[in-house]
Amino acid sequence: ASVGGFVAVENYAAVLTGERTALLPAPFLPEALTMRALFNSALTVTILFTVISVFFETLIGFVQALVLDQDFRGRRWVRVAIILPWAIPIVVQGMIFFLMFQPNIGFLVGTSDNPAILNQLGLLTTTPLANAQDATMIVIVGDIWKTTAFMALLILAGMQAIDRGLYDVAKVSGASPWQRFRYITLPLVAPALLVAMLFRTMDAMRIYGLIDATAGCETVPSLTCLVIIALQNSRRWATASAVAFLTAVVISGFVLVYLLALRNSEGGVA
Repeated sequence: ASVGGFVAVENYAAVLTGERTALLPAPFLPEALTMRALFNSALTVTILFTVISVFFETLIGFVQALVLDQDFRGRRWVRVAIILPWAIPIVVQGMIFFLMFQPNIGFLVGTSDNPAILNQLGLLTTTPLANAQDATMIVIVGDIWKTTAFMALLILAGMQAIDRGLYDVAKVSGASPWQRFRYITLPLVAPALLVAMLFRTMDAMRIYGLIDATAGCETVPSLTCLVIIALQNSRRWATASAVAFLTAVVISGFVLVYLLALRNSEGGVA
């Protein structure tokens, strides 16, 4: 039996130049700078999903953590309401959003003859799960709905670790609520906030289950979709390995940025 030669970076070059696109549900890099090409690229879809979802999950989670950090009647039930979406399995969550946006079934999308309010406003087409842009936004909304609780709990843990005496001193000194938030809460919770964003970003970069259960990898391609489909459909181990390693490189770049920000944050607090 003959032994193959050393391929070096041949597989990576083939993935990045589009030579292996026929074996994948979508190209790794965008083939043009058009909106359609961008939403058909696994890299741009993954980055777009990660940036938008992590941003809104952090923002909404921060607000929820601020609310839960207060002592008020019924706080226990508010916590349950916030955590409940996080407890729903991804497959069940995906089916919920699939049915909500399924034509003739879902209440959020109508037909060409009887369009729903979102169709009339031009926010969705009548077949959103078959449209790359609409389906990507639906997956993003579904992820925000489910995972915001994760961010809220981690941020809340950071808030409750702050010495309450600092707030008492600030009140006596005449600091306003905004000043207490800006000069006490925000700097001291920054390390926990960045750690929460780091974990969430790494998880978002590996998105697959929600996409597969909602719209499918052919409509919303992600980096993990490329790896799994390359293995399932064509058994292209080399192609899948190359995409997986490139995915790890992209994630490592995001992690490096967070680690640098975390080091600067801890240095500032110290």
